[in-house]
Amino acid sequence: MGIVVVELCDGNAITRLNIEEIIESEFPEVAVLTSDCLSFCGLCRVKPYALVNNRRIFGQTPEECLEKIRAAIKEELAIYQ
Repeated sequence: MGIVVVELCDGNAITRLNIEEIIESEFPEVAVLTSDCLSFCGLCRVKPYALVNNRRIFGQTPEECLEKIRAAIKEELAIYQ
C-alpha cells in the first residue's frame, strides 16, 4: 500500500482513462484502488472525481480531474519529504 491512496468509483467517467496505470507509473509511492461504489450516491454521474487520501477531487472532464489528482498527490507527498 502506498503512502498516498487514490480511490476511484468503477462507474465514474474518470475510468475512461487508465488512471491506475498512469498514476502508479508516475508516482510509485501511490496506490490506486477501484471500488464498485464509494458511497457518494450519484456523485459519479455528475462529474469525474476521485478520493486522494479521503479528499474529494473533481474535474469537469476526466483529463482535468487527472491533472487535479496529480496536484493533490504532489501536495500529499510534500508532507513526507
